[in-house]
Amino acid sequence: MIVTGLCFVAVTATVKYMDGSLPAAQFAFLRYFLGLVFVIPMIRPMLNAPMTRQMLTLFSIRGALQTGGVICWFYAMSQITIAEVTAMNYLSPVYITIGAALFLGEKFAARRLIAVLAALVGALIILRPGVRELSSGHFAMIFTAIFFAAGYLIAKRLSGQVSAAVVIGMLSITVTIGLAPFAWMVWQPVSFEQAAWMLLVAAFATGGHYAMTLAFQAAPVSVTQPVTFLQLVWATLLGAVFFAEPVDQWVVLGGSLIIAAISYISWREARLKRQKSNPVKTKSS
Repeated sequence: MIVTGLCFVAVTATVKYMDGSLPAAQFAFLRYFLGLVFVIPMIRPMLNAPMTRQMLTLFSIRGALQTGGVICWFYAMSQITIAEVTAMNYLSPVYITIGAALFLGEKFAARRLIAVLAALVGALIILRPGVRELSSGHFAMIFTAIFFAAGYLIAKRLSGQVSAAVVIGMLSITVTIGLAPFAWMVWQPVSFEQAAWMLLVAAFATGGHYAMTLAFQAAPVSVTQPVTFLQLVWATLLGAVFFAEPVDQWVVLGGSLIIAAISYISWREARLKRQKSNPVKTKSS
């Protein structure tokens, strides 16, 4: 999870470094298009997967949601600080929890509700509406988290029908197709250096997802989730040292509250799963 955090912060730093060199839609398209090279090992599983019309529809909807989220994320990177982007991106698990209760029929216990409310308070601390002027980048990150959360819920449903390789491969292909028309509308000439940076972004993103998968295999979510707090620490330091972004104590406080809430939700869900898989046998008196 430490390597995962470093990879994802490297993605953010690289995109920030390239800020303004290309339109957000074109930037996002090149990241996914060049990243298709990492999909090559997934081609055989995708061809062998038993695809139904319903599954193809779900893959398409998820691709559209991810497309919107990616464009909003790249745009937000050009408008607000790295720390704000990182902290507000943590809202996705909160929206996932709410969506799972509303659309997947999962129970919404009182403790989970309190954790969700705490995370939303953390978001308000970061945004501080009425105290400071909110930029379009802040609203873009709100939509980013919502789009990503909706896409995750669809992925959760598809994961029970096809392998992880198929889910990831189809996501890469559908998002590349979804971003293509937006990139075409704002297309600018791309230099070799820009293409190389985009390939680096794709490599860091793929490496981060791979490391995260290994972490989930090695330890329960209740152990790995709190480590994601380091991403906010590294993002804040990175913005301050390399991009001269001021350290906002309210962003750190709000982000910490969000992370604490999602860590509790993850720990609670992991505990409930263990109880279901290993029911305690009570002795009859």
